[in-house]
Amino acid sequence: MAIDIKSYKKRFLDDQKPNINLVPFIDILFTIMIFLVVTSNFSAVDVSTTDVTDGGTGKPNVTDVSGDADYYIVPVANLQKVTVNGVDRSDAISGSAVGVMARVMDEGQISIKPGEIVITTPGGVSPQEAVQRPNV
Repeated sequence: MAIDIKSYKKRFLDDQKPNINLVPFIDILFTIMIFLVVTSNFSAVDVSTTDVTDGGTGKPNVTDVSGDADYYIVPVANLQKVTVNGVDRSDAISGSAVGVMARVMDEGQISIKPGEIVITTPGGVSPQEAVQRPNV
């Protein structure tokens, strides 16, 4: 009896070639695509930022948006230091927040860094008036 080496070699080499079936891959791809289309929201929303921000500064114009309060609470995570015109006002921090005068927010300059707020007030506003301790 003879051993058929050619047939064994051909069968062995055929088993080594990758056999990729693309039908399940395409089914999964279409299922994901259908899921995304069904769950997506395609409605157009008109967002007007001109009434929310002040001119070209990018700062929120809080007096137009939030009402007519004298002071607004500015929360900052892990707030440790508040400087107003070079004066340290860290004593006004309560619960990682500080109360800032509305005029200072509109006309002044506020720089918020991690754990720190630096405020430059407009003329005629003292550091004690600009920043108050909020009742949180």
